[in-house]
Amino acid sequence: MDKLFFGSGLGNLVKIKHDKVKIDNYAFRLHYEVTVTILLVFSLMISATQFFGEPISCIQKDDISVKTLNTFCWIESTFTLPKTFNKKVGVEVAHPGVAKHEPGDEVKEHAYYQWVCFVTFLQALLFYVPRFMWRGFEEGKVKDMSLELSKPILSEKERNRNIMKLVTYFTTRKGKHCNYAWKYILCELLNFVNVISQIYLVDRFLGYEFTTFGSDVVRFTGTDPENRLDPMVRVFPRVTKCDFYRYGSSGDVQKHDALCLIPLNILNEKIYVFMWFWFVVLAVLSGLALVYRTMVFFSPRIRYHLIFLLDRITPPQRLNAVLNRMSYGDWFLLQQVGHNIESRNFRDLLTELEREMASSSALMKEYNPQDLVDINT
Repeated sequence: MDKLFFGSGLGNLVKIKHDKVKIDNYAFRLHYEVTVTILLVFSLMISATQFFGEPISCIQKDDISVKTLNTFCWIESTFTLPKTFNKKVGVEVAHPGVAKHEPGDEVKEHAYYQWVCFVTFLQALLFYVPRFMWRGFEEGKVKDMSLELSKPILSEKERNRNIMKLVTYFTTRKGKHCNYAWKYILCELLNFVNVISQIYLVDRFLGYEFTTFGSDVVRFTGTDPENRLDPMVRVFPRVTKCDFYRYGSSGDVQKHDALCLIPLNILNEKIYVFMWFWFVVLAVLSGLALVYRTMVFFSPRIRYHLIFLLDRITPPQRLNAVLNRMSYGDWFLLQQVGHNIESRNFRDLLTELEREMASSSALMKEYNPQDLVDINT
């Protein structure tokens, strides 16, 4: 039973699956492999604490049952008073944000803790969307084109046959892979837009406190805690207030003021500090990936060096002869194939491509369409 559960259940949910065929780069994989896994783990951690632990514990002196009060305050949310955040704890107030609630006081509601596990799960799904789209666009093209050439041991006859299949494909469909490359660029752009959008999504979710959350925490660690309010306590208070109303024995409405401890926020604050730093790093890397893609698109020289990194033995003249006859889409697909087949097979593919392209060019020169026009006239 344990093997069944951990082997095919929870284990498969959080396990990073590495495809044998690479159809994207490392920056792309940070989104759907690393980030999705991190967010799913966060969601599971919070869910376990929220549904199987004690996420809130309220204190009051009246005859209301603890279970009833905890349930009510969890469902209806709790609140703090911003006017007391800068008051001295233990002297002016009992806890940051907790004091007597006067009519007209500004109240900061805290209801997000009910939804953190669901929001992080939704974030994980959103981070997987570009990967899902790219797999749909790609349709297993690179896997099909790799044939058996990814194997280090292959009979010479079969190896040559498969290489010639690729040569035929690249020469007959030259210039027809622009859409393939543009769809990949679109998915890279979606990765960048998604991480930026999620920063503002979480900011809205936490009451516009997330965009500066990590930097505020860093600044706080370098100052005297006695003189500043911990930003983690401001965003994720450990102690809050809750008002419970009921009818008294004479039918009058009675207000019961409760002090609530939210141990779940100890976990939430650490999660969102990590999330802030991770999203910043991911946004920077995704932006750099777009800059890199732009440079590669406009620079044939960079494309040459990227193919050269896959095969350092092919003579530069031969490599240039192949790449000069390829569009960006053709080059992109060739690079994808190069990442997924053995280096020796890729070198032979480049050699045969150069021969085939040179032969085709010579044939076109020999049978110049203009000569045919002159003969007809």
